[in-house]
Amino acid sequence: KKRKLDQVHCQATQPRPRTVEPSRSLPPQTLRPQISPGEKRAFAAMAAAGGTSSDDVPVIQAENLTSNVRSILYSRTFLSIISGVVAGIWGFTGLTGFVFYFLIMLVASIGLLAKSKFSVHTYFDSWSRILVEGVLAGLMSFVLFWTYP
Repeated sequence: KKRKLDQVHCQATQPRPRTVEPSRSLPPQTLRPQISPGEKRAFAAMAAAGGTSSDDVPVIQAENLTSNVRSILYSRTFLSIISGVVAGIWGFTGLTGFVFYFLIMLVASIGLLAKSKFSVHTYFDSWSRILVEGVLAGLMSFVLFWTYP
């Protein structure tokens, strides 16, 4: 089953209403979120700019980021096991085996970059997620399957 990468960043198009604690002195129908005049100006500028402003900070969706990182970890673990078996069958020993592993991880990083259409910040929060996430954890699986046969 192929996994798709989910976009992590989204732009807020509408302001979130603030929650207001009910007050005993006001009837419920008169309660409204309190918005400062500065926030009103910012929301008006956002609406004039088409829903976004130039100084907006992108919002990260944690569920999508977690799903994307999990995809990286699964793919690196799978590649570590397969490359460990291949390195053992081909008879790589010593430093040659470790060089083979890091070359496979480099190819995996390039493949993940291609999968994300070379737009890393759309799918991840930093470059280190694609370049180093799971490499050392996969190294242990690689050594296990490399030395097993």
